[in-house]
Amino acid sequence: MTDMNRPKHVVILCHPERDSFNAAVADRYCAVVEDAGQEAVLRDLYAMKFDPVLQANEQPGSKTFFESPHIAHELDIIANAAVLVFVYPIWFGTPPAMLKGYVDRVLGSDFSFRALRVRDASSHMIGAHLLSFTSSGNSQIWLDEEGEWQSLINVFDHYLKKAFSMASTQHSHFSRINEGLSERFFLQYMEEVSEAARKMCGLVATAQPLGNIDSPVGRAI
Repeated sequence: MTDMNRPKHVVILCHPERDSFNAAVADRYCAVVEDAGQEAVLRDLYAMKFDPVLQANEQPGSKTFFESPHIAHELDIIANAAVLVFVYPIWFGTPPAMLKGYVDRVLGSDFSFRALRVRDASSHMIGAHLLSFTSSGNSQIWLDEEGEWQSLINVFDHYLKKAFSMASTQHSHFSRINEGLSERFFLQYMEEVSEAARKMCGLVATAQPLGNIDSPVGRAI
């Protein structure tokens, strides 16, 4: 049961392997939030077998609009969230399709392009903070050279913040994440996650605006 007196962080994990680096990031973030006395809710999309396919009658403005019980349940979970956290790998320059489907079906439930244009206050995430943790097997330099990084930041960070009237957006990226990752770097990265979580907990506890983070390496936390 949700404690309305505790700021709620909803963590959306999108990786097919439960023992992945991304899962470790999500687990560490949740642990630090709970240790700080705030609420962490983990939604593991692959474990949930979340269906990312938007149905015809789920289209915003559809005359036959129907909000499935599954989507209604997700909307109940994200309701009144102070922080929405995305944890995912960068695949072919974008988030996994399942995460995009979560945005389409849950965050965008009955929220049309017209609502986006006028910053409609009926957004499910209005006033929440968006925090993203991503990983890639390639280097940050390679992502920059290929134009992948800035494209991702523009489309999946700044656009979502503006579209859903969110308060701020931050992004931490971990590059060269592969089977050869040393324990030293793993522990260092987990400490970065912990620090990001502690700062976010402090932010929502004092309800102070954070503003946008535009660092090209995504480490401005």
